Amino acid sequence: MTLDAFFELVEIKAKTASIFPFLLGILYCLWNMPATAKEWGNWLIFIIAALLFNMAVDANDNYQDYRRALHNGAAEEFRLETNVIGTRHLSLSQVGWLTVGLVTGGGLLGLWLVARTGWPLLVMGVFCFLVGILYAAGPWPIAGLPVGEFFSGFTMGTMILAITVYVGVGEQAALTGATIRGILLASSPLAFAIAALLLANNIADWQEDLTLHRHTIVRYLGQRNGLIFWYVLYAAAGLGLIAAVAARVLPVLALLALVCTPKVVKNCRAFTARPEKKPSFHFAVQNLALISLAVTVATALGVLVHF
Repeated sequence: MTLDAFFELVEIKAKTASIFPFLLGILYCLWNMPATAKEWGNWLIFIIAALLFNMAVDANDNYQDYRRALHNGAAEEFRLETNVIGTRHLSLSQVGWLTVGLVTGGGLLGLWLVARTGWPLLVMGVFCFLVGILYAAGPWPIAGLPVGEFFSGFTMGTMILAITVYVGVGEQAALTGATIRGILLASSPLAFAIAALLLANNIADWQEDLTLHRHTIVRYLGQRNGLIFWYVLYAAAGLGLIAAVAARVLPVLALLALVCTPKVVKNCRAFTARPEKKPSFHFAVQNLALISLAVTVATALGVLVHF
């Protein structure tokens, strides 16, 4: 397997979904609990573990889709011309063992981090692990259910930020009602943007999903209503940012992230005009990267100047 094929298999371009919630979690600690935010070693271990596991989830997603397509004659075109395992002529066995290796590496680092912090991290880690594995595996994978958007946004957006806070400031500071409410608010822009990315994927793939027997939310809403819901998720991301600043869990300058709104709307219109995978899905990817980058940079500026 070439490095280029590996990067495509693990969808390396989508790893901003892990990096930016992690960075925002560090900024949250520096803004709200600067005296206790000092565990840089724990943060390093965590982001490596999170990236390994994120890559494993995406590799497993491609692996499971390919396996299901093998037993579905109507999905032969998807298997040979869309799935990276077919287009890159990868060994299914090799991909399976690679996934196991990535999961094992991330899991061992996670257990080391539990030993350095405490058992609540084990609970949060097991939740994320189960969501990641069940996202594509099992008889009813989460990615093919109407709840896929919720679990992807909450796990990748909120839980990564929550774990970053926990390993950075410790149990006593992290596990309070005020901190948990703050984490929910601070993570909401990224959580909604991540959910919107999966929704755009499901909108673009809704015909293919019918062939693969996936029951995503678009199957029930229809493509048109799915697009309306897509806009709602972006509106919720903006409102979440405003609410986080109003509650003082993010600095006022975090509102500068709203300058990306015109570009996000432009991308939404471009995707809506032709909601298909190859010509338009990159607009949804751009939106996630743009929102994540804008929120993180604006928050960092607020933390730096203490406003």
